[in-house]
Amino acid sequence: MENLKRTPLYEIYSKYGGKVIDFAGWELPVQYDGIIPEHEAVRNSAGIFDVSHMGEIEVKGKEAFDFIQNLITNDISKLENQQVIYSMMCYENGGVVDDLLVYKFNDEHYFLVVNASNVDKDFQWMVQNKKGFNVELDNISSNIAEIALQGPKAQDILQKLVDFDLSEIKFFYCKRNVKIDGVDCLVSRTGYTGEDGFEIYMDNDNAVKIWEKIMDAGKNEGLKAAGLGCRDTLRFEANLPLYGNEISETITPLEAGYGFFVKLDKENFIGKRALLKQKEEGLKRKIVGFEMIDKGIPRHGYDVLANGKVTGFVTTGYFSPTLKKNIGLAIVDIENSELGSEVEIVIRNKPQRAKVVSRKFYTKNYKK
Repeated sequence: MENLKRTPLYEIYSKYGGKVIDFAGWELPVQYDGIIPEHEAVRNSAGIFDVSHMGEIEVKGKEAFDFIQNLITNDISKLENQQVIYSMMCYENGGVVDDLLVYKFNDEHYFLVVNASNVDKDFQWMVQNKKGFNVELDNISSNIAEIALQGPKAQDILQKLVDFDLSEIKFFYCKRNVKIDGVDCLVSRTGYTGEDGFEIYMDNDNAVKIWEKIMDAGKNEGLKAAGLGCRDTLRFEANLPLYGNEISETITPLEAGYGFFVKLDKENFIGKRALLKQKEEGLKRKIVGFEMIDKGIPRHGYDVLANGKVTGFVTTGYFSPTLKKNIGLAIVDIENSELGSEVEIVIRNKPQRAKVVSRKFYTKNYKK
């Protein structure tokens, strides 16, 4: 795996048994003990993830608010300082550039967290669309490390390392300049697993120290190092999208079922006209959940058949560690999207029966 990027935490992977793969040009651990035990640790106690590959972009300036409001589908007008919002960035045709988190520090200072595979593309898109706005953009991704601590015991573990009451950080809010072992960190009550937890940002030099402090604090709490494998099974059970799967340049937020994050009543944003038209004309296809009736594990890209004809494809499919079932998400023609409809998933060239079910495979356990 030559020429792959490494995070500041790369050196500790082997200590915890990490099995490293190429992910979006990064050497990252797919698992440590195993996907299922790590998945179960996050659902029942806690897991710690290296997510330092994620991208961070600062937006500053007198027109930072206007710039971001035009850039994303969600509405930041009601955000308080230190609040976080989830959104998409769209092309003019309604396809998705990326999904991201927007942290508001104040009206003239925002912090955007984007997907690792899209950092350069996203930054170029922002630069391209900043004309006419008095803002400064700074891609600080290479200076920032990020650790995610997720699970029902996340707060108890992190609480041992900080000197204020973590329950004061509400869901999708953050606190800046939190001292963890003397290191200034940004801590937000966010995550990608469907569980309560925190995402912790720090400078690269202190990443290993912070990781080890958290591991030590969680040694009697069932804390496990967790890799990309269970990060995907966790987010999928919780019906959280993955860029390139449920949303992409060719799958709009409305087709993906994330219209809640598209504020069509907002004055304007890139892609609004196309998405408004799509909503008015009615969706031709949409993402649905499905459960296998026959044996076989569905995988991303597998064809979905209805009445013997291709109606769509699987966007994500797994054996669910929580439900103990083979389930998936797929984008299908609207006439085959009704709950209870029977479809077939082509697994190893053989059609296998499945039924369309609710995408709410797992009830999220966020702290509200």
